[in-house]
Amino acid sequence: MIETKYLKDNIENIQKLMTIPALKNFEAQNLGKLLKLSKVREYEDGEIIIREGDVDPWLYFLLSGKIKVVKEGVQINVIGKIGEIFGEMRIIDSMSRSASVYAIGTTICLAVDTSAKDKLASDDKRDERIDFILLLYRIFAEYMSVRLRLTSEKLAKAFHEIDELKKQVP
Repeated sequence: MIETKYLKDNIENIQKLMTIPALKNFEAQNLGKLLKLSKVREYEDGEIIIREGDVDPWLYFLLSGKIKVVKEGVQINVIGKIGEIFGEMRIIDSMSRSASVYAIGTTICLAVDTSAKDKLASDDKRDERIDFILLLYRIFAEYMSVRLRLTSEKLAKAFHEIDELKKQVP
């Protein structure tokens, strides 16, 4: 993995973040806060990004490439949409990582250190910090809703396939 230092709160970086669909609702001020908590990480093909069972504070936005999600050795998803969020479940529920994530090809991510809240300026007003956190959680909720719907569809399809297989067994 190749990793940058924490990013700087400058207009060029903020403009780059504004191109990420998940961050379109952030104001420039909040994107600046996000930058102060973020690093850019580049992974090579097959390199592990998240290890199942680990406890770490990182949240990821996919900037380029693809990732595969593996649970107990079984591939459960491939994500290749730019701006997609992953690693958010650990941030929300504070439990260990529920799956491993591997790079497919060269993959670049924006890694957000959610434990580095002290990097936010100390003169930030409490309401502004709360607004920032609420917006981040809204993004989590939107992505998790989409993923839950897809999982429900896959589960329903699997149940239908099981029912069809049961009919074939004497």
